[in-house]
Amino acid sequence: MVDDRSLGEAFSDESYGLPAVVGFLHRPSEAIAAGLILTHGAGGNCRSPLLVAIASTFAARGVAVLRCDLPFRQARRVGPPSPVRAAVDRVGLRHAVNALRPMAPVVYLGGHSYGGRQASMLAADDPALVDALLLLSYPLHPPGRAAELRTAHFPGLSVPAFFVHGTDDVFATSQELDAARALIPAPTNVLSLPGARHDLYCGRPRSGDAERIAERVAAAFFAWIGEGRAI
Repeated sequence: MVDDRSLGEAFSDESYGLPAVVGFLHRPSEAIAAGLILTHGAGGNCRSPLLVAIASTFAARGVAVLRCDLPFRQARRVGPPSPVRAAVDRVGLRHAVNALRPMAPVVYLGGHSYGGRQASMLAADDPALVDALLLLSYPLHPPGRAAELRTAHFPGLSVPAFFVHGTDDVFATSQELDAARALIPAPTNVLSLPGARHDLYCGRPRSGDAERIAERVAAAFFAWIGEGRAI
């Protein structure tokens, strides 16, 4: 189970303008080696057990993690984002990066599903903004509509990208994701979770599952970083 110390401290910042940055900051107990912005998918928020577990696990490795709600979720507690307002969500992510940057010499930007997609689009537009991407369950296409790929910005990505993908994800097969990664000129890698769905769980989530997934994600990501792929 995640203990109270792992939930982070409430964080709010409007110093970079609106939309505000709202979420939770996980501070490492020792010196900060890097920072990570971590956000959620279209149907969730930054309080999901998996995001909490990932933030806690990365913080234990010296990463300051800002787990934040996208502007669409700040505006409405439930419901999906509006496509015409997606640019506002990317502005919110930019503000989050700006808020975390003074604390960390290296900043990674990550998110689950929709959050990861918006992170990658922002990084394609501004390659100098962050040092690497952590993309959890990238929504390559709508379920059952494989021709409607969400990869138009991939050839413009010069930021290294690390994907985490469940082999039973209806938003992308492993083969489809591999083909999409080949469009990215920057270094990429993928952690494949056999039998995992779009939420990265296999079956009904059980106690400890989020923490176990988080450990796998952190170990694979930092092994990749250690090879010099993203720094």
